[in-house]
Amino acid sequence: MAAVLLFHAGHLPGGFLGVDLFFVLSGYLITGLLVGEATGRGRIALAVFWGRRARRLLPALVCVVVMTVVATWAWGSTAQLRFALDDLPWVGVQAVNWHYIAEQVGYWHASDTRVFAHLWSIGVEWQFYLAWPLVVAVAARGRCGERLVASLAGVGALVSLALTVSLGAAVDTTRAYEGTDTRGAALLLGALAATASVRNFVRRVTHRAADVVCLLLGCALAVAWAVTEGETTPLLFQGGLFLHSLASAVLIVLMAQVPGTWAARITGSGLPQGLGKLSYSLYLWHWPVYLLLLPRLSVLGDWGATVVAIGVSLVAAAVTKRFVEDPVRFRLGWARGRRGMIAMVAVALAGAILWVTVPEPVSGVGTVDIDQLE
Repeated sequence: MAAVLLFHAGHLPGGFLGVDLFFVLSGYLITGLLVGEATGRGRIALAVFWGRRARRLLPALVCVVVMTVVATWAWGSTAQLRFALDDLPWVGVQAVNWHYIAEQVGYWHASDTRVFAHLWSIGVEWQFYLAWPLVVAVAARGRCGERLVASLAGVGALVSLALTVSLGAAVDTTRAYEGTDTRGAALLLGALAATASVRNFVRRVTHRAADVVCLLLGCALAVAWAVTEGETTPLLFQGGLFLHSLASAVLIVLMAQVPGTWAARITGSGLPQGLGKLSYSLYLWHWPVYLLLLPRLSVLGDWGATVVAIGVSLVAAAVTKRFVEDPVRFRLGWARGRRGMIAMVAVALAGAILWVTVPEPVSGVGTVDIDQLE
């Protein structure tokens, strides 16, 4: 998350790779939960799983999206509001990544006009959450179920790599960068790392060897984030993203299965855990805050403006977690019983009404239509 924050502020050229690390971690955690349930209960309660995912992710997303539309209407540019209204239905159905692909909205060049540009990754996540549990629920049955899950994850990751190499050769790399099938490699490598065959192998690694490998992988990821220059980096779509995800998967499984490593102690300490709990809402808030606030903070300089924008994003994330995420997720306070889901649906309907009632702005006299520039 820190890498993404610095990347979007223009301070870390390869910080976008933090999203890949998140994909790997997400694949690892979700598959671990699914396989554990299949092993322990003999089946996966898909409706319960999807219900937990909805309570965990939708409240903050709905809240941020609705507030972002209002803020863009109040303080954004004509192009930002027009594109926000255009993107909103696709955000609602968790398919904004495919909307950008279809519209050829280049991630690397046009996202400064799109307050929901960062939600392409949330779309990929949701699509994975819908499809992969079905695969695991079927494959995990029987004595060799977990091995089959591992095989499917490994083969799927390789197929995704092949698609990335093929599609990444195009002039516009948006299809390769935002496609669910191409980005599935990171998620599936994380899923592979969560299976018993990999976990049991990693547990044989000595504490000292794990420390060395974690150090090397951590340094390699740091270098990649510092020197990678987006789509212009040679080999990024010819295996670079895959190698980064593979290194991330190895690092994650080592920290999880050899918990005494220095990396595990650092990431398991209080401050990283506390910031990690804010990371989802922080990701949702940071990009709209950047687009709407940073231009107004130019007097502070690049780093001064960035610090203020990150601070505002952190405060917004903490408030969202405290009053929206946690009550609905844990059925606490105002969200006890069914009230949380009812409130979430009400806010979503408010967003739909907002989309219908806010007139789509048109370029006036003396303004330049962004479509003409594209």
